[in-house]
Amino acid sequence: MTDLPRPHAHVHLGVFFQGVNHSTIWSDPASGSQTDFESFRQIVQTAERGLFDAFFLGEGLRLREQNGLLHDLDVVGRPDAITQLAALAAVTTHIGLVATQNVTYNDPADLARRLASLDLLSGGRAAWNIVTTDNAWTGENFRRGGWLDHSLRYVRAGEFVRAAQAIWDGSPGESVRHTGRTLDITVTPTVPRSPQGHPVLFQAGDSPDGRDFAASHAEVIFSAHGTDYDDALAFAQDVRARTVAAGRPEDDLKILPGTQFVLAATDEEAREKARWVKEQQVTPATALSLLGQVWGEDLSRYDPDGPVPSHDPVITEIAQTRGTVRHGPDPRAIAQARRARAEAEHLSIRRLVIAQERQRGFVGSPATIADQLIRWVRTGASDGFNVTPWIVPGGLDDVVDTLVPELQERGAYRTEYSGTTLREHLGLRDPLTRRAPAPVGATV
Repeated sequence: MTDLPRPHAHVHLGVFFQGVNHSTIWSDPASGSQTDFESFRQIVQTAERGLFDAFFLGEGLRLREQNGLLHDLDVVGRPDAITQLAALAAVTTHIGLVATQNVTYNDPADLARRLASLDLLSGGRAAWNIVTTDNAWTGENFRRGGWLDHSLRYVRAGEFVRAAQAIWDGSPGESVRHTGRTLDITVTPTVPRSPQGHPVLFQAGDSPDGRDFAASHAEVIFSAHGTDYDDALAFAQDVRARTVAAGRPEDDLKILPGTQFVLAATDEEAREKARWVKEQQVTPATALSLLGQVWGEDLSRYDPDGPVPSHDPVITEIAQTRGTVRHGPDPRAIAQARRARAEAEHLSIRRLVIAQERQRGFVGSPATIADQLIRWVRTGASDGFNVTPWIVPGGLDDVVDTLVPELQERGAYRTEYSGTTLREHLGLRDPLTRRAPAPVGATV
């Protein structure tokens, strides 16, 4: 692969512990609890054994609902990310610890202090995945309703990040003032800097505004473009162009799409395993919930092994499990197309949903997948991957035991950690606010 644009690039790997979701098979006897610390400990230590860059935690500020009913996978809740990561810092030594934290429903002085504390106590391994929320549904948990206009999501995010950076750049006992359209704070920092200077900044927005925000502020972008190569390459090229337009070097923003690996000894065995995984991911309750989003109603009274509803939706918008509304094609047309497919192929509700679910990520033998990952990274479609295991906590075992050695054999994966901080693992430069100004006339 010496003719590739980045012939010596290494594959970076992270693990994404989503918690509540239907891509993880929670019903399998081998599945652990999504709130038990042992699940978190086992998977993060496996990832560290596999020399992964980071362990990435999702976050939810309210249990998801659909038509007023709690999603069946949400009822056990989700522990606070920073609390979990602080505990995991004590049982790991190198792997980065990424906390998803919302700028809409946090205070910059408080969050900057908590992230700086995690960064300091972990020896420079903390990161912040910056997310925004503008809906009144989540806001009800904070007595704020829909106070944040959609157009202000990234305005506040930018002001929040700049305030946090100012706090991290300050010294204990030194007053820091930051004002903007959505905040006005005066803070005295209380936490000294960690060995990496600032927590690493992740961002996961995929809208044009989200991509621009990442290009201006983030150091890693976590995308949904982790299955189709052409789609991923187009996303990467767009993000890198925006990064250059923001006055930064093209490689200043690392791209780690979320993905899934289904591994087996041969490609055919892996394809058969992937079919089984998909079937297990779509439980009867999940099938009714997903189809209910199309019909915009509670379908729990239906038999998941029976026919799809014979009536058309009576709504004009498609409801989401996140308590907001997704604007899109006419749900009647979607429902009619689904019904026609079910009738033509003699599919039950559950079988229809399984058939509609696209295959996520990579399927194959360790050698096959290793070659694919190297192609992605060395042609610039990504810098690595954030892996969502299809089962927790044992879902990384085959990745670490079979795929990582294949990548190492090809010279495309580290054989040991060369540094101690997350910034070093990812090959990142100093934080944006701590770089010397470029010389006059210099290009980036």
